[in-house]
Amino acid sequence: MAELFQNKFRIPSSRLSTWDYGSPGFYFITICTREHFHYFGSIVKSNDSAYLQKSSIGQFAEEAWFETPSLRADMNIELGEFIVMPNHIHGVIMIGGNEYNRKMQDWTPNTFGPQRHNLSSIIKGYKAAVTGYAKKSGKEFGWQERFHDHTIRTQQSFYTISNYIINNPNKWEKDKFYTS
Repeated sequence: MAELFQNKFRIPSSRLSTWDYGSPGFYFITICTREHFHYFGSIVKSNDSAYLQKSSIGQFAEEAWFETPSLRADMNIELGEFIVMPNHIHGVIMIGGNEYNRKMQDWTPNTFGPQRHNLSSIIKGYKAAVTGYAKKSGKEFGWQERFHDHTIRTQQSFYTISNYIINNPNKWEKDKFYTS
């Protein structure tokens, strides 16, 4: 149910209120484009496999993702599986121990406030980079507000999610395929 915030309806956060998203951990991320528009390219089926024929924005979205660890070296980030799809991206991010989350002596639950040195700040920077590229290139582009995350807590979950990401193009709805 939507709640009022500053006299406007707002959907409650889907974030786990008992988890600090700056903590070391593995996170499965999904970010969608505005109105699920296919800004990143088209799925092409070839024989028994499928792949994304990337647009220039799709290519940049991939490159920007892989630059994340070097742009935020202070956060000790590693990347797992990642894929760009026509209207969304999936990726696994690992936030390691770093100077920001080592200082957490007295842990407190998530609160709304400035997002620095945590998962939201990583995603905000990534989305801004892709949006900036599109604007500079004169291309129409937009992200859906927010993003979906899932905290990966077991090795089995990590493998299941990694396989889901790898096989995502092959599971794209057949009527959405563009055959070559």
